[in-house]
Parts: sequence; structure tokens; C-alpha cells
Amino acid sequence: MRETPRPRETAADSGSGLPQRRPERAFAHAGADGSGTPHRSDGRPPHTPRGARRTDLAGHPGTTPPVPGWPAPLVSGALGLLAVLFALITWQVLVEGPLFRLDERVGAKLFGQGPGALTQVFSDLGGMPVALPVLTCAIAYALWRRALRLAVYAALTMAAVPALVIPLKVATARQGPLTEAVNYYPSGHTATAAVAYGATVLVLLALPRPAWLREASWPRAWMMPVAAILLTTATGIGLVLHGYHWPLDVLASWCLGPLVLAPLWWVSCRSRRRSSG
Repeated sequence: MRETPRPRETAADSGSGLPQRRPERAFAHAGADGSGTPHRSDGRPPHTPRGARRTDLAGHPGTTPPVPGWPAPLVSGALGLLAVLFALITWQVLVEGPLFRLDERVGAKLFGQGPGALTQVFSDLGGMPVALPVLTCAIAYALWRRALRLAVYAALTMAAVPALVIPLKVATARQGPLTEAVNYYPSGHTATAAVAYGATVLVLLALPRPAWLREASWPRAWMMPVAAILLTTATGIGLVLHGYHWPLDVLASWCLGPLVLAPLWWVSCRSRRRSSG
């Protein structure tokens, strides 16, 4: 039985050549009006999330920063420098190195400077009876706004202060100025002020402000961080001038405060991003 011969395909008929673009499909993808919009052929805005992506400063789609505020590399670098400085100060206190001896000479010249009543008020800003109620009000407001995670992180951040400071005081056993008592490094009042006021600011900035406060021209958002920095700075200055702490005790707590606040800062930034849409 003979087979019926099949016609041979030529190169033009077999489709083995390069694929040809179809002008009607290219026209459809370019948009009906030739606008070049790749998402819709009728010129209408896209409804997919891809079409709604925002671009970064370089114009690349879908590369928005992970959190609002300062760039993460800048914050990480600053925290790294603070950690190195804190470690250096602690090492000098432990070995009573040159920085330790310089600190005692400088502190001896600063003690008793300034009005005693004013330096006492500044020192009290870092006490638990003053700083802790401020943070408690911020945590209560966060709970009222149903920001449970933010409130928990703020409470844990404050609890980390004695958990870190007390072992350091015992380990260094530094003698305080104008007294024979020890365990003065680092300054607990300064660390309390830095964390309590800083955590208050991070909590309040992460929550949407009430409508009446958004419409008001005062206070501005930048005023709260500035106030926290001023309160923490005043606390440290008051402690040194009144003779409660050596300068390095205060400087170490100024370095320690942002390190303790770092996890809460991260949570605060994520909360702000979600609330802003």
C-alpha cells in the first residue's frame, strides 16, 4: 500500500523563521490613542496595584523606602557610632584610663556651677516621678487608639532601662562625685529621661493626630523631638552641675538612650507608614 506523498513545507510556510510582530497587538498595547500606556488599550487608568506603584527619587517603580522619616542607612550608621562611643567610655571607666582621669578633672571644675535650685529642677526631670507619668500618658493614648503593639513596645522600652543600667552600675562600681558611694556609672536619671521622653515622642508621632490638632498651626510635629532632646540635655547638665554625676556618666547615658529606643523607632515608623496609607 503506497503512502500518499505529503507536500513539503518551505521555509516560508513552516514558520521556522523569526516571529513577526503583529501591528494590531502592538497598537493595542500602546493604547488606543498612542499614548504608550502599557496597562490599558483604551486609555483608562489601570486598576491593578502594579499600575498604582509609586516611584522612588530615581524613578524606579515599586522601590519606595521601607519606612518614612530618616533613611535607614543614616540611622544605622548613627546608632553604630553611638554604640562604639558607649563601649569606649565604658572601657575607660573600667580600666580608669586617660579619659576617666580627664573626666574627673573636668567634673571637679563643673560641680557647684549655676543656681542650685535650677540645677536641682533639671536633675529631677530624669526622675521616675516626673518622666514615667509622661510616658504613661502616651501609652494610655496609644491603647485608646487601639495601637496595642506600639504601647507594648513603649512599655518594654522603658523596662529595658533598669535592666541595662543596674548591671552596668554594679559591674563598673564607679564612685560618685562628692560622696563615698559607688555604682554611679552610667547615669540612671539621664537614661530615664532619654528613653521616657524619646519613647513618648515616638508613640505620639506614630498615631494619627486628632482633627482639631491637624487643623491648628501649632504645635508642629518637629517640636516634640526638640522638646525631648532639650529635656534630656537639661537633665544631664543639671546632674553634672549639681554634683550628682560625672560628665562621662551622663554622656554614656546619652549614647545609650537612642540604642534602647531603636526597636521602638522601627515600630513607630511602620505604624506611621500604615496610617498614611
